[in-house]
Amino acid sequence: MKFHAAVVMMILPLIAMVGATQAGEKAERVYEMRTYYAPEGRLDDLHARFRNHTVKLFEKHGMTNIGYWTPIDNKENKLVYILAYPSRDAAKKSWSAFGAAPAWQAVKKETEAKGKIVAKIESLYLNATDYSPEPKPAARGDRIFEMRTYIATPKNLDNLNARFRNHTVKLFEKHGMTNIGYWVPLKGEKGADDTLVYFLSHKSVEEAKKSFGAFRDDADWKAAFKASEEKAGGPLTTPKIGVKSVMMKATDYSPIR
Repeated sequence: MKFHAAVVMMILPLIAMVGATQAGEKAERVYEMRTYYAPEGRLDDLHARFRNHTVKLFEKHGMTNIGYWTPIDNKENKLVYILAYPSRDAAKKSWSAFGAAPAWQAVKKETEAKGKIVAKIESLYLNATDYSPEPKPAARGDRIFEMRTYIATPKNLDNLNARFRNHTVKLFEKHGMTNIGYWVPLKGEKGADDTLVYFLSHKSVEEAKKSFGAFRDDADWKAAFKASEEKAGGPLTTPKIGVKSVMMKATDYSPIR
């Protein structure tokens, strides 16, 4: 009995250290959402470059491919994707190494022989919220994704996150929606004080409409909505641009699809 007790006393601190290390790594992990705009007629060429070269080179240089999507209504020829890094400094080092790599320089030259295939790039560095699931590779057949961006009213981002943490994410699952990930911009990034970005998946656009209809009619949601706004002294999202939704499809080379 004494032997077993001694062993337990030795193991417990080690377990605590491992848990703390894992928690620290998760907290430090940084995500980047990048949006590429292809010139007219060049989106397929951009997909080919990612499919055949870029995603592999990203991994080679320490970047983790999370997911790649295009809007269903893609009038601007967009490609949206998310990468993950161990830290912000690691992201800088990875991009520097990637850009300087002879393999990437050769691919870039070859794929742009007939002209540029990216007209504009937008980048936003993000931290996962404490209630976000960890995005993991998953191929679940023919489903669609929804990117939703919320702009909180002044000083209400914490209240908005609290409502999601305590109520919304569970109610989404209750009504057939799958939570993919929830993020807020890093300090110093645009929207750091008021923006929440999250991804859901649905069986179809029609099912998404049904799910949100049932969600909005749910008595628990109505109660949570009312209580959160009373606590904050008003709406948690700005009236005009408070919520933006984009329905998307995963690319054939996306880890999450």
